[in-house]
Amino acid sequence: MRALIVDDEKHSRDVLHIMLQKYCPEIQVQAACSNGAAALDAIIQYQPELIFLDIEMPDIDGFQVLQACPHPAFAVIFTTAYDHYALQALHHSALDYLLKPIDLQELQTAVSKAGKQSGAIYAEKVARLLAFLEEQLHQDERLALPTADGLRMMTVKDILYCEAGGARTSVYLQLQTKPIVVQHTLPEMETILQRKGFFRVHPSFLVNLSSMDKYIKGDGGEIIMRDGHSVPVSRERKHDFLLRIERM
Repeated sequence: MRALIVDDEKHSRDVLHIMLQKYCPEIQVQAACSNGAAALDAIIQYQPELIFLDIEMPDIDGFQVLQACPHPAFAVIFTTAYDHYALQALHHSALDYLLKPIDLQELQTAVSKAGKQSGAIYAEKVARLLAFLEEQLHQDERLALPTADGLRMMTVKDILYCEAGGARTSVYLQLQTKPIVVQHTLPEMETILQRKGFFRVHPSFLVNLSSMDKYIKGDGGEIIMRDGHSVPVSRERKHDFLLRIERM
């Protein structure tokens, strides 16, 4: 497989290159890049089948490299030091990663797996990763929502769930016992929030998936939120909801 190594640390690039030469002869390293910009140029030049991609790099990190690729259909194996946020994103997308210092057996296992999966499968995994990163980015956004008294400012990640109330919606926030009643219908709130990590689990409820504590099975089932509140899942939306959280 034609491969690139992308890592801003020369020692890490050299060690990985040597390991691949000695123990993974099926890998042909075409270039070792020290930054994200060089990686993007090398991807165009070499059309690799596999990229070993460091996450923590200055200027353009590993995730941003993938975001800048128009059609990333190559296999990706991330290399990273422990980072909770990064690992959460990788678990979500089912992309492989190697923790530094890289273990030989884990390297060989990841390389073998990469050789067995198609570019289309990796394209789907990368798309899932980028969608997750976009949702998480939106969680820090601040919204100005209309209430009877004026505008109420709130951060997306502070919203636990929304409940329909006719022409208005009750918005439940973390660390607040009473909801904020905003002058939007629930469908209008869904339009605002659905690309920010929210899902309509019931005709009357819209939940922040990042604020779920657990899901309890049932006819439709119910979600227990971080604040202990229970939110019902309708039978009609249960299937789509379960598919959605399987990708988390």
